[in-house]
Amino acid sequence: MEIAGFARRPFIAIVRGWLPRDARVFQIAFLALLLMTGVLLRDFSIQPVQVALTFGAGLATQAFWLKRLGLQRRGILSAVVTCCGLSLLLRSDTLWVHPLVAAFAMSSKFVLRIHGKHLYNPANLGVIAGIALLPGTWVSPGQWGNDLALAVWFLMLGTMVTQRARRLDVSWVFLGAFLGLVALRVLLLGQSWTIWWHQLGNGALLLFAFFMISDPMTIPNRREARIVYALIFAVGAVVWQYVLFRPNSLIWSLFLLTPLVPLFDRWLPDSRFEWKKPTAA
Repeated sequence: MEIAGFARRPFIAIVRGWLPRDARVFQIAFLALLLMTGVLLRDFSIQPVQVALTFGAGLATQAFWLKRLGLQRRGILSAVVTCCGLSLLLRSDTLWVHPLVAAFAMSSKFVLRIHGKHLYNPANLGVIAGIALLPGTWVSPGQWGNDLALAVWFLMLGTMVTQRARRLDVSWVFLGAFLGLVALRVLLLGQSWTIWWHQLGNGALLLFAFFMISDPMTIPNRREARIVYALIFAVGAVVWQYVLFRPNSLIWSLFLLTPLVPLFDRWLPDSRFEWKKPTAA
């Protein structure tokens, strides 16, 4: 048994050595695969030219601010992740909306900052700006379908990403609280459990849990604060969807509750996350 265990450990170490240490590499690979699959096979209702314009505007805006502020050439991976998120979530009948939103979202990272952290997740803020201010723009959560196998893949790959970013706690607390509150509602109202399974297989829910609310740059620094924040976000999303009966509960709840993050960081301070830390681990 000891020999077998000893043999496994070097193998695991070798595998980990080959894997990228930056979680954003996994994010980009997964989101790009999802985007390509959606465009080619699932009718995500977004044109390839819209995707190209999104990436062109987003990366150009990132480069502009880096040069304008005299910063090091960094953050390109984060910009690619944001462009993937906007392409997956935002829909428009025109070609100019996506690049405009991408430029706005990337600019927010450099303009809306508190104590060295950008306040909003850029993709979340960009989607909110698009659906609230620009005509002919919407979010289509039904595009994901409700295949449980898709949910399993989201869970597996999302877990891998958040583990490497060391922010897995906020994702699982949010999912547990949100699905638990939905289950409680089903029990109290005597509804069919199909409603709960519908939420569990919702690709948009898992996308938010593992790639947006778990963004280590826009969540509280301290673990206890992240857990409380995830619980508040889950309650807010349930209230928005099942009490107020408003659409896009995840997007709006995250947008409205994000200003709590600086307060948590002030009340429960801790060291700020830096992407270079996982790289040096």
